[in-house]
Amino acid sequence: MIEWTSLLGFGEAGQAFAQPGVAAFDIATENGETRPLKITQFESAEIRWSATPAGALARADLVLCLVTADQALAAAQRCAPLLKPGTLWLDMNSVAPGTKREAAQAIEAAGGRYVDVAVMAPVLPARLGVQLLVAGPHADAGADALRAYGFSNVAIAGPSVGDASAIKMIRSVMIKGLEALTAECVLAAERAGVRDAVLASLDASWKEQPWAARADYNLDRMLAHGTRRAAEMEEVAKTLSDLGVDPTMTRGTIQRQREMGALGMTPPEGLTAKLAAIEAREEDLPA
Repeated sequence: MIEWTSLLGFGEAGQAFAQPGVAAFDIATENGETRPLKITQFESAEIRWSATPAGALARADLVLCLVTADQALAAAQRCAPLLKPGTLWLDMNSVAPGTKREAAQAIEAAGGRYVDVAVMAPVLPARLGVQLLVAGPHADAGADALRAYGFSNVAIAGPSVGDASAIKMIRSVMIKGLEALTAECVLAAERAGVRDAVLASLDASWKEQPWAARADYNLDRMLAHGTRRAAEMEEVAKTLSDLGVDPTMTRGTIQRQREMGALGMTPPEGLTAKLAAIEAREEDLPA
């Protein structure tokens, strides 16, 4: 039975998820600092504000940990001794599975129940409707608590701590990577005076297809032509450099294309077969 809920961290996510009556602590208020509640236009709530973690956690049955990524492990280690036995600690921070497993050790050793939670989309404007994945031995209890709190889009990702985080982190390779590639491409196109033509060309060549099919096609091209494509991308890097755009992402593309081409294989049919062949070939290569 969840009677008392606490929020650790009161940034954008903490404010978006705040409900009347919850206790809250943010590190910005520590050591006598004063900070008014920054309730956004999306939320107006009566928060029981605390100047210390101990004050916020004293009665908590449920904790939503929403600190910055670099503070997620430190928060778990610091706050674990302050928890009541059986308190659910929902780690909703965007950190690696290994980091979550370390945090889980601290919470579980102190008698708490740790739940790996991945927030899979921007918290605004969705707020309590944002997609959440939960994982770990206490995933069912965590999912029930989240739904009771008001979250409406909660799913179980797996039985082990790190299962939800792995999906979030690995998905970010593509999502954040595309954002970075977009910046590199569009900045160069603008400086070269060919932005409209480049964007029109991308529109013409971009196919609507499932990601599994897209991944299969992309790996096929890299395995068959990676060495040649790496050489072509060397010239792309030179183009960007001449325009004053550091080809940060392009350098990574060159390396990955060259690595795939160097495997020297004829691409097998299907994504599953390609991935298995890549894994087998890489195991055979000298370290």
